[in-house]
Amino acid sequence: MTVRPLLDEHVGQLTLIDNHVHGYWRSGVDRVRFENGLNEANTEPLAGFDSGFDTQLGFALRTHCATLIGLEAHAGPQAYWERRSTFTEAELARIFLPAAGVSDWLVDTGLPGVAGPPEIAGASGALAHEILRLEQIAEQAAARPGDYAANFREILTGRAASAIATKTVLAYRGGFPGDLSEPTEPEVAIAARRWRDNGATRLADRVLLRFGIHQALRLGKPLQFHVGLGDRDCHLHRTNPMYLLDLLRESGETPIVLLHCYPYEREAGYLAQAFNNVYLDIGLSTNHLGARAAAFLGSSLELAPFRKILYSSDAFGPPELHYLGSRLWRDGIAEVLSGFVDRSQWCIDDALRVAGLIGRDNAARLYRLPP
Repeated sequence: MTVRPLLDEHVGQLTLIDNHVHGYWRSGVDRVRFENGLNEANTEPLAGFDSGFDTQLGFALRTHCATLIGLEAHAGPQAYWERRSTFTEAELARIFLPAAGVSDWLVDTGLPGVAGPPEIAGASGALAHEILRLEQIAEQAAARPGDYAANFREILTGRAASAIATKTVLAYRGGFPGDLSEPTEPEVAIAARRWRDNGATRLADRVLLRFGIHQALRLGKPLQFHVGLGDRDCHLHRTNPMYLLDLLRESGETPIVLLHCYPYEREAGYLAQAFNNVYLDIGLSTNHLGARAAAFLGSSLELAPFRKILYSSDAFGPPELHYLGSRLWRDGIAEVLSGFVDRSQWCIDDALRVAGLIGRDNAARLYRLPP
């Protein structure tokens, strides 16, 4: 007899902590923009013959989100779009975010034009905490007159007082291979002068990126690294977290969270096993893999210690994604863990406990949130 119903019930009742998420759209979008929001890699409008609905994410959305807006599961794309268009984005947020069953959203505020933590908290009835994006702080530091390094430290320290973590998008700015040691003050001053002279937009200077990472390490708060899957600006082949080995050896006790990780979840699992301060996040990919999400969750459970795996949605744009990440994680983790128990490899009590660790308890401990 399968234990799947018991796990479905238990996991369905868990209150999650989403340890990495973005805001939802503030204003309405047309169908082209909406379907593009279902595509992680291509940020341009999709080709005329293509459709964001014809993806694993698109199928999952029609399966799981349609019923929340009054449609039958598996409603067709046109029916879904027409029904969705009767709601504002704010109304959709008030439908989908509470349905995610999340108590705390940890929000990367580095992307413009989307809802911030106060709006997310208001729409969901949950708490929302800020994650500082280091590259945004660099832009703010460069915009001020005077010494760049001093400006960066002042802004980081001031904003970090109320923030819960920091994040770098080094993966989008050249990737991980190469020197990641801390630069000298003269090196930083020269690089900052050069960047300012070129307009100080979209930081890609390796010296300044390294500087920001080491300043964040000194804070002691969790530092998140985007790893793996991303849009085509992301240097995917240069985001294998094994390239971070030298940096991890110098990172001390500051927690490092490897975000998303697909297709490098096994390498990230090894690093979480090898370093006491490294954690594995299993967000973003869960949404985009849809009906195959359980396979990804299963491989994430191969090497990583269970107390170092964290749930997130990494939702951005359509409010549906804030809910869908939760729904697919719940379905996928119940499928994987019930399989372990049915094959007599795990006992049911351990399966229930590990689901709680990943869905909530690990993040509560790491980010010092109420258990």
